[in-house]
Amino acid sequence: QVQLVESGGGLVQAGGSLRLSCVASGRTFIGHVMGWFRQAPGKEREVVSAISWNGGSIYYVDAVKGRFTIFRDNAKSTVYLQMNSLKPEDTATYYCAASGLVMAVGADEYEYWGHGTQVTVSS
Repeated sequence: QVQLVESGGGLVQAGGSLRLSCVASGRTFIGHVMGWFRQAPGKEREVVSAISWNGGSIYYVDAVKGRFTIFRDNAKSTVYLQMNSLKPEDTATYYCAASGLVMAVGADEYEYWGHGTQVTVSS
C-alpha cells in the first residue's frame, strides 16, 4: 500500500501561482510513477502531468504545457506540481496518484490515490 497526502491548494487570482505537494508513505516511493490529475465539477477526471520514478520521462496535458512543472524528490518521498500563470479553467480538485508501471497517463493505470486538494482560480 502507498498512502498519498496532497497539500498546497487554495484560492488564487488568475495569473497567480501555486505549488502542490504530495507526500507518499508506505511502500517504496522510488519505484512508482507519480501523476497529478484534476476533476472539475461536472467533468471527468483528467491527467495533468506524470513523472517517471527517476524524472527521466515527463508528461503534460496540452492545456498546461509551459505553465505547470512536475518534479519529485525521492529522498523526501514527495512529488510537486508547480503551477504558474493560473487560469480560471484550472479550477478543480487536484489529485496525486501512484502507479507501479514504468509510465502511465491514464487514470485506470494508477493504483493509489490521495484525497485531493482544491484549487480555485478567480478571474
